[in-house]
Amino acid sequence: MKRIDRRDFLDRTGKAGLGLAAGVTILDNAGSVRGAPANEKVVLGMIGTGGRGSNLCADFASRGDCQFAYLCDPDTARREGLAKRLSEVSPGQAPKMLSDFRKMLEDKSVDAVVVATPDHWHALATVLSCQAGKDVYVEKPPTQNAWEGQQMIKAAKKYDRVIEVGTQNRSAEHNRLAKKYIDDGKLGKIHFARIYNQKSWPNFPMQPDGTPPAGFDWDLWNGPAPEHAYNSTFHRNWHHFWRYSSGDIINDGIHQIDLARWILGVEYPTQVYCSGKRFEPGAAESPDVQVATYDFDGMVVTFELTLETPYMLKIAPVIRESLTDYPYWPQCATRIEIYGSEGLMYVGRHGGGWQVFGRPQREQPVLIAEGNGKFPDPEHKENFIQSVRRQAKPNAPIEEGHKSVLLAHYATMSYRLGGEKLTIDPKTEHVVGNDRAMAMFKREYRKPYVLPDKV
Repeated sequence: MKRIDRRDFLDRTGKAGLGLAAGVTILDNAGSVRGAPANEKVVLGMIGTGGRGSNLCADFASRGDCQFAYLCDPDTARREGLAKRLSEVSPGQAPKMLSDFRKMLEDKSVDAVVVATPDHWHALATVLSCQAGKDVYVEKPPTQNAWEGQQMIKAAKKYDRVIEVGTQNRSAEHNRLAKKYIDDGKLGKIHFARIYNQKSWPNFPMQPDGTPPAGFDWDLWNGPAPEHAYNSTFHRNWHHFWRYSSGDIINDGIHQIDLARWILGVEYPTQVYCSGKRFEPGAAESPDVQVATYDFDGMVVTFELTLETPYMLKIAPVIRESLTDYPYWPQCATRIEIYGSEGLMYVGRHGGGWQVFGRPQREQPVLIAEGNGKFPDPEHKENFIQSVRRQAKPNAPIEEGHKSVLLAHYATMSYRLGGEKLTIDPKTEHVVGNDRAMAMFKREYRKPYVLPDKV
C-alpha cells in the first residue's frame, strides 16, 4: 500500500463536498471520502476486539475509505473472530494480529487507532498512541479516573493529535437543534434538569481465582490495575469493580451525562453529592441505585440510576432509525428532562429525538416543539475520519469528554465516601479540602503499565 504524506493527503481531500449519512447533514468537518482509491485510505489499528470493538471495526472497514492494518487484543479467540468478520464485511483486508498493541505503534504507516478496551486501558492506550504520532478514536468513558483525562488532553496538545471520544450524540443534527432551542431562550429560564439511566443489570456471584483460558494474556489484560490472579468474575464483569471502572454511571450513563452537559451549556459543578446502595446481593462494588446531585451556577442537575427496573425501556432500534417516532417518555430508560420556565424538554439519546411540552389542557399534552433524527453512529465515524484527514477538531474532543466523565468520577468519589458533599475547584478540577476524595482522583499504576506524569 502506497504511503501518502499527511500534508498531501489533506490537500487532496480538503475540498470534498458535503457528506451525508443516515439522512442527517454533517455540520462539522464535512466532506465524505467514502470510496476513495485504496492508496488514499486511512490506515487504522484496532485496540480491543470485544463486542463494541468488533462493531466499530466492522463499521469503519465497511466505509470503503479505511484499511485496518492491525487487530490487537490479549484474547486470541476474539481477535481471530474479528478477523473472520472483517473478511466478510470488507474482503481483501488482511490485518496483522497482535496480543500487545504497543508493537503496532512502531509502524509509522498507521494513521490512527480505535481504542475499545475495558475502561482501565483507555487512557494509557490513548497517550501511548499520541506519543507514537497516531490520532485516536477512544470509546466512552475515556478514563478510569479523573487524572487520566488531564493527561490525555496534555498528550493531544503536545503531540498535536486528534482524540475523539465515542459519544455519538454530539454528531447528531437534531441534538444541535435542541441545544439551539435552549440557547435561543425558547425554553425560558432553566434551573433544574434530570438525567436518567435505568435498566436491568442483575448482580452476580464472585467466582474463585483460576487459570486464564488458553490463548488469553491475563497479565496484559489486567494492565494498569492492581496485581491479581486470574478471576473470571473480574474478566467478565469488570464494569462493576473499582479497580477497572465505576459501574453503569460511567459505562452507559455517560452518554446521557455528556449530552445533557452539552445541551445545557454547563462546565464544572461547584458541589457534588451522591447517595445510593447496592441492594441486590452479589460481588458487584458499584451501586444498583444511585442519585447524584450537581450544583452549577444557577442550575441544579441530578443523575438517577436504577439497575433493577426491567420495565424501563432503552430506545428501540425502530425508533432510533425513525424520523417521526419518539420514545414513550415516562418509561424511557435513558431520557433527559430539562425544566424551563417556558416548557419541559424531553431528550433521548442515540436517535431518540426531543420534544417540548407546555401546560396540559384538560389533562391532554400540549406539544410546543420537537426534533428528530437517526442514531448518529455513522456520522460520528465520518466526523472522526474527516478530522484525521484535515487534522481538525472533532465533534467530541477529549477536552469535552473529560469534562463530562468528571461528573461520573465526582459522583463515584462521593458515593464511596458515604455521600460526602464535595466542593470542586474548576481551575484544577480538584476536590477542595478532602484528601480522601483526592486519593481517588488518580490511581496507582502497576508496573510496567504506568501512565507517566509527564506525557
